[in-house]
Amino acid sequence: MTLRYSLLTFITFFALSHTIMAAQDESKWNTQLKKNYFSGKNIQESNDVIELKTPYRAEDPALVPIKIISKIKQTKEKYIKKITVFVDKNPYPFVGEFELTPETGKADLAMRIRVNTYSYIRAIAEMNTGEFHMSKQFVKASGGCSAPIGADLDTAMKRLGKMKFKVGKDLTMGKPTLAQILISHPNITGMQMDQVTRFIKKSHFMDKLTITFNDKPVLTAKTDIAISADPNFRFYFIPQTEGVLKAEFSDTSCETPTSRKACKSGKNYSQSYTLAP
Repeated sequence: MTLRYSLLTFITFFALSHTIMAAQDESKWNTQLKKNYFSGKNIQESNDVIELKTPYRAEDPALVPIKIISKIKQTKEKYIKKITVFVDKNPYPFVGEFELTPETGKADLAMRIRVNTYSYIRAIAEMNTGEFHMSKQFVKASGGCSAPIGADLDTAMKRLGKMKFKVGKDLTMGKPTLAQILISHPNITGMQMDQVTRFIKKSHFMDKLTITFNDKPVLTAKTDIAISADPNFRFYFIPQTEGVLKAEFSDTSCETPTSRKACKSGKNYSQSYTLAP
């Protein structure tokens, strides 16, 4: 009995180890993603410029929290101008591209994403000086892109487009201030079954987001199906005076979840928030 149990334990351990090793294979990044998005670019891998923080094991694969922490100040002379996020093993690995400016003060970002299987998540920062820096983390998750929509899709569609800003209480003029934008949108991946009709719903997701303060850009994002339902983003900006934060986003629908060759533009939405310390 003991020998049989030991053998079963060994086989299980071997199979699990093999699964993790296969998931940690970086061939998709090395042969496809890097070539398609950063062809000919030298990318330095370290946590010296940005550091990606994720849970090692996701509690909910459809709501995996990630944080990108910048290690340098955003100045006019040197700043992070773009951060691109990927989940290597997702059916559509591109998560989002986030453009920043010196007016952010900090290039920190936080959001919730979908992770479909054991995979590396990586964030690549592009400097205004032309340098590229990457931070990555391995995450255990399964089924995030195909997780059920739920029975309240009709309710979600009725509130689609509504937004709300939250601004940190420690607001100080002239210094980086933490803000958050919460967006009502189901962000349907095109791989999810409607729990009522039992049909697979066509993808319908937020694809562009622009946030400004007094009409100056703070954050411009291009996003895709890996962003969670009801997206929310944490970011920084520097208010020099009182003014207006404004968010505008658009959405799209695509015929397949993994191709962007046949997509139809959706609607545009906007929301403003008056900042009056």
